[in-house]
Amino acid sequence: MDWLEPGEKAPAFTLKDDQGKTVKLSDFKGKPVVLYFYPKDDTPGCTKEACAFRDASAQLKKHGAVVLGVSPDDVESHAKFRDKFKLNFPLLADEKHAVAEAYGAWREKNMYGKKSMGIQRSTYLIDGQGKIAQVWKRVQVDGHEAQVLEALQELAKAV
Repeated sequence: MDWLEPGEKAPAFTLKDDQGKTVKLSDFKGKPVVLYFYPKDDTPGCTKEACAFRDASAQLKKHGAVVLGVSPDDVESHAKFRDKFKLNFPLLADEKHAVAEAYGAWREKNMYGKKSMGIQRSTYLIDGQGKIAQVWKRVQVDGHEAQVLEALQELAKAV
């Protein structure tokens, strides 16, 4: 599956969040959405990324943005991860990785010569009209939330 690119319509989705509630992309029409895909709850890189978005939440909210984390973990795992790190945004359970596939984040990975399929850490900024404004492929966690905030500022100027 190829990555989606800026200007394309973001694929609609419906997933359960860390509280078992149904969340749809269309629930956030009119607001920018930071949709980030991460491999696994409570692992070092994923925890660091989630906590960075948690800590930037006031700045993200200033731009009217909604943050949604997506991984193949189940609702129960997400709830534990959320509670352990006091995460203040929904984590969505994409157990069959259909949403990750639709966005191009489900990819072949090569770890120490062993190939497997899994989530490629990536982030999509979706504008209020449901179009992809920016894509970060193969995200490096350090400083990523600052890149997202900068893109949100640019998006606000463009509106």
